[in-house]
Amino acid sequence: MDPLQSPMTVTKNPEPSTAPLAGKTALVTGASRGIGRAIAEHLARAGARIAIHYHTRAEDARATRTALAGSGHRLFPADLGQAEERRRLIGEVLSDMEGPHILVNNAGLYRLTPLLEAPETVWLRDFEDLLNVNLIAPAHLACLCAHVMTERGIRGRIINIGSRGAFRGEPEAPGYGAAKAGLHALTQSLALALGPHHIAVMAIAPGWVGTDMAKPHLEGPRGPSILAQSPLGRAARPEEVAALALYLAGEDAEYATGSVVDLNGASYLR
Repeated sequence: MDPLQSPMTVTKNPEPSTAPLAGKTALVTGASRGIGRAIAEHLARAGARIAIHYHTRAEDARATRTALAGSGHRLFPADLGQAEERRRLIGEVLSDMEGPHILVNNAGLYRLTPLLEAPETVWLRDFEDLLNVNLIAPAHLACLCAHVMTERGIRGRIINIGSRGAFRGEPEAPGYGAAKAGLHALTQSLALALGPHHIAVMAIAPGWVGTDMAKPHLEGPRGPSILAQSPLGRAARPEEVAALALYLAGEDAEYATGSVVDLNGASYLR
């Protein structure tokens, strides 16, 4: 647990009692910046208490917490590449926040490792790392949360942040594309397994999103060609991904279980 964490966060925006997610706890992994932070902000405005996961970016995570509407948001550091860290994370969220009711598997890893350019040992190491963080970690977190939800009778939500790369391939990052394809398939499998318990499982498949991580690419020499991948001529805004995640987290989205929702400006079409 973050040693600087306060028991309660006071903000200028108290959560309304009629908020659609009032009384629910949402664990958002990788919430210190980018898409994760935007999702945390949207869910908090809808009344949810946010369990803000981060790995090393403690200052950014605290800034996220300060920006959230409502109260009761807490910080949870963890290295999701380690199974014991994942178990500890869910145990602490369960103990400290009596949740989660909503899991957003957003944290991910992206590395460029072209097959014919990287040494074999480097390529294999990166492939295994990408599978571990982008597929095994969210699968394990979903497993842990599903047990909590079923044991407590929670009609929960598991929302996985996938990628258009699962459809169109990632020739320079094949481990990433393979992991995200697996995450989409996992989403469908868990939707079937957990549907009888009224736990809905969905995935969002973004393309390029205008985050701090993407900025060097979008503003670099490849920027125009990247933006041209979508007929809209632009990248997504983090808030657009967050707005979809908010809908999927709500009561009206239960029948969307098993869906993999494209949010990439048709850039996966060739």
